[in-house]
Amino acid sequence: MPYMAKMMYQCRECGYKSSSWFGKCPECGAWDSFEKVEEVSVKSKTSVQNAEVIKLSSISSVSTNRKVTENFEFDRVLGGGFLPGEVILLAGEPGVGKSTLLLEVLQKLSVLYVSGEESATQIKHRAERLKVNTDSFYFSSNTQVESIIGASSESKTNLDVVVVDSIQMVYSPDVPGTPGGATQIREVTSQLVDFAKSANIPVILIGHITKEGNIAGPKTLEHLVDCVLYLEGERFSSFRILRANKNRFGTTDEIGVFEMNEDGLKEVKDPTQFLKTEGGATVGKAIVGVVEGSRSIFFEIQSLVVSSYLPSPRRVVSGLEYNKVLLLLAVLQKNLKLPLDKYDVYVSVAGGVSTKSTASDLGVASSIISSFKSIPISPKTSFTGEVSLLGEVRSVYQQKKVLSDAKRYGFSPIISSEIVKSIHELSMKLGK
Repeated sequence: MPYMAKMMYQCRECGYKSSSWFGKCPECGAWDSFEKVEEVSVKSKTSVQNAEVIKLSSISSVSTNRKVTENFEFDRVLGGGFLPGEVILLAGEPGVGKSTLLLEVLQKLSVLYVSGEESATQIKHRAERLKVNTDSFYFSSNTQVESIIGASSESKTNLDVVVVDSIQMVYSPDVPGTPGGATQIREVTSQLVDFAKSANIPVILIGHITKEGNIAGPKTLEHLVDCVLYLEGERFSSFRILRANKNRFGTTDEIGVFEMNEDGLKEVKDPTQFLKTEGGATVGKAIVGVVEGSRSIFFEIQSLVVSSYLPSPRRVVSGLEYNKVLLLLAVLQKNLKLPLDKYDVYVSVAGGVSTKSTASDLGVASSIISSFKSIPISPKTSFTGEVSLLGEVRSVYQQKKVLSDAKRYGFSPIISSEIVKSIHELSMKLGK
């Protein structure tokens, strides 16, 4: 059979190939990573068979029985629990509580926990501190993907879930590159996905986060898995929010709320948990109600507006989209003639949590107006509404539910698009 051999240079980190040598890989940026390889192409005439085509309606329905963890907040985000063969990628900043969360929510299931970052002693110590039942937990420190698949397949117990902590530490000796490289991550993830689908065992992959806030590794990593979860929260805040950025078998609207204490991550079911209940009317503080999935949550927005002595006044934002706050400042400056271009503005969501909902616009605008004009706002006042570029106040997604829940939790007055139609009316309402 005729063949052709060609000498190539390949990056051992990402697999990029080139006919010439580079000191720095143009694909992944690794230095001195090119190795000479022989690329053999075989020329042969092979018979081509037509792809098999079947009628979709003739396929038997797949069972959708989910395996629940009995942790309502976690199951809510997944869509009701694990599906057989589902592959989940859990990501979050170092120290946010990813491993702690999994120990908490999986303690009632049979689990194989593979860790290349912590020893069995460390995992055991954390489990004892969290008072987690480890009778159904099995541990392995072998991070070779073939060994992980073999151990999971030959396990004498019926495993419910396999956890890999982390995917950046797993490798295959048959794949070029070091563990954590783009080629290794892509290939070992593909093998784990194939195993999960064939064995009908859910697999959870823990992923690292880059300094930009993205999941480390090639983007195909997120395409290969069925569900991508992010655990968010400030390291020095007790609250954590679990979000689904991708979910093939459920919605991406739901969130799970947890609170970190000495006993681990505990579910938060009270939507007013983020609020400080003590104290009276306060300048620069407004309560906003937003809907996340099927639940209403109430946040505390704090603003501080002070005179600036800088050519370009400071704009510091925490827990909100920075550009959204700049937009609201421009709307207030244009419509209410507020000279905010001469003031430093600090806006934050109290409690170390974040929100991207447009329903918070009215509350953010109210807190800024309150701070600028020194108008105190009652802690019983709630705000819900979107602010447009023209200064209009518009209704938001599931507004009726937010207003109903706000009334049920004792907020009054509840200011929304039903009460004020513009920023002008809002300013007058606050000044009364």
